Amino acid sequence: MAPNRPTINDVAALAGVSKSLVSLAMRGSERVSPESRAAILDAANTLGYRPNAAARSLADRRSHTIGVVVQDLLNPIYAEIIDGLQSEVRGHGYHTMLVTGNEDSVVERGEIEKLLEFQVEGLMLIGHRMPSGALDAIAGDCPAVIISRAERGIAGLDSISNDDVAGARMAVDHLVSLGHRSIAHVTGGENEVALLRRSGYEESMAAHGLADQIACYDGAFTDEGGYRGAAAALDSGAGHTALFVANDLAAVGALAAAAERGVAVPADVSIVGYDGMALAGLRSLSITTIAQPLAQIGAEAATLLFQRIDDPARPPAYIGVEPRLIVRNSTGPLTA
Repeated sequence: MAPNRPTINDVAALAGVSKSLVSLAMRGSERVSPESRAAILDAANTLGYRPNAAARSLADRRSHTIGVVVQDLLNPIYAEIIDGLQSEVRGHGYHTMLVTGNEDSVVERGEIEKLLEFQVEGLMLIGHRMPSGALDAIAGDCPAVIISRAERGIAGLDSISNDDVAGARMAVDHLVSLGHRSIAHVTGGENEVALLRRSGYEESMAAHGLADQIACYDGAFTDEGGYRGAAAALDSGAGHTALFVANDLAAVGALAAAAERGVAVPADVSIVGYDGMALAGLRSLSITTIAQPLAQIGAEAATLLFQRIDDPARPPAYIGVEPRLIVRNSTGPLTA
């Protein structure tokens, strides 16, 4: 007969602490002192104890798990957002369960249903493709926070995002300050965030008296989309001296399109991206960008979610964060 497995009570007895403190330590809660955590982990290792998450969930009717739905796993900014939110989630003694919607609203909704079957206590949606009606239903099933898009007025649903219109204006303002007038925009597609950034570009161009210079080229929030849109802009014969690209990942593609054509950056064309992903700061890229505070957004989203879990009936909340310009080597003064 196999020996009985050690229990949480055995760990508590050996460590000389309460069962509840052992439970918090096993969830990674920051409310446990380093000394107590060390004693608990030492006792658990000595006994060969392994927490049974299913049994724990049945016992207290709590999963202590937050579901995280990511629009796709190709954009590095999502990892930076998740890094910020996970720190906050762990601090509350919770864990995360990550799924991706692959930019498909049907797949996305199916993955959310699976998370709800696992009885997650909250949902964080980092970007999404679902219509408002679907969001209403989700918020009715589980506390939820939308990250990167503003969703106002849906009961049970909070959201956090940067100001995409203001950020796009910032990009154009920077290029105009360097003397550029023929500034093209490589778009991010037809999603809401991309459309807001396009709107900010067009508004700023008009405000600078450059409405006749507005030129948008179809792209996407991907390396390939940025390459495609930048190639079209550079091959158009319009003489564009600057490109505002919808996000940093697409700006990487724009750099490749310029390099293939022998167009020097920034001597021949300046390029500005958006999002502030860490990779954009690599010396090999050095992309000027409109940066969002990505880790901060993740942490504040988690805080919003736990406030919603504690008070499900409170009014919907929205947090807007301000983007900032980071100037690097991909932009420079207009040369005659």
